[in-house]
Amino acid sequence: MIADDPEPLQPTNEQEDNAQPDEIDDGDDEIITGDAPGTGEGKKKKKKKKSKKKKMEQSDPPRIGLSKFFPDGIYPEGEIQPYKDDNTWRITSEEKRYNEKMANEDPETTYQSIRRAAEVHRQVRQHARKTIRPGMTMTEIVENIEAGTRALVEENGLECGVGFPTGVSLNHCAAHYTPNAGDTTVLQQGDVLKVDIGVHVKGRIADSAFTLTFDHTYDKLLEAVKAATDTGIREAGIDVRLGELAGYIQETMESYEVEVGGKVYPVKPIENLSGHNINLYQIHGGKSVLLVKNDDQTKMEEDEYFAIETFGSTGRGRIVEAVSVDNEAPSYLLILPRVNARIMPESSIHPMYLSGAHDSPATDV
Repeated sequence: MIADDPEPLQPTNEQEDNAQPDEIDDGDDEIITGDAPGTGEGKKKKKKKKSKKKKMEQSDPPRIGLSKFFPDGIYPEGEIQPYKDDNTWRITSEEKRYNEKMANEDPETTYQSIRRAAEVHRQVRQHARKTIRPGMTMTEIVENIEAGTRALVEENGLECGVGFPTGVSLNHCAAHYTPNAGDTTVLQQGDVLKVDIGVHVKGRIADSAFTLTFDHTYDKLLEAVKAATDTGIREAGIDVRLGELAGYIQETMESYEVEVGGKVYPVKPIENLSGHNINLYQIHGGKSVLLVKNDDQTKMEEDEYFAIETFGSTGRGRIVEAVSVDNEAPSYLLILPRVNARIMPESSIHPMYLSGAHDSPATDV
């Protein structure tokens, strides 16, 4: 934003044409008449013109870098989950609040990197949801998403850019499919498409996915997996054991059923897929958040970032690995045997960080 000068100058035509949306002044000078003291004669006084500034808007498709909208480097907070139970003291602790303040002032630990990545993801994701339609090729979808990501994050070598190749997995393919050069696969009306987008800023990776369908057959399946994801986020926190967290996710997922072609299927979590923690420049940090209750006593710890990923199926709840050869270039696939679909919710992989205080944002839906 540009501050008003004490004596505003009139822009030239060229300056007016080149002005940014929030710089254009369409106000008029206001002329006030009055009597000059001791003369009784009217004297014109020129009142300072008040600028009417228009809010800058993102382009369509989104191609304007976020720094233009957030010049102070402070990016929006995402979803915030408060601590609960034995961890509520972290909200009121003066020491934790101080440590949090210091962390945010340190460019190496600040939350602004992940928030910037999350805001890029939000805008790119919203545009993708609006524009992806049957008849588009997987290549067109991916190129549009990654062009938006690069533009908004203002890609700069290893400093910031695309977090990983965009996943566009169809139907029985669970995840990790991205088109090779020459791929001509076309999205069909009856397809279930899982879109997995990654953005990183200074090595902090926002890893989030959503599912698109073009009829209402699998609405309950999407609802089940979204609810399971929300449960995972709500129950996550410092000192939470990963095996117990998996049980909460499983319980929510299995409370849903889906009717397909007159037959009712229970929704099952995929037992051999999982969420995970995320390290700097490392998408899988070594800890796994499974979707079925287990005996893993590993705890979430302070300063860790986690991706809460939930995978639901109308099949038997397991995947098998396979390799597909497309134009002689191998692509890694995850195939669900004998299933109708495998769905991720709108925001199935929420980048969530656990810190010394109560601030744990996730990407919005």
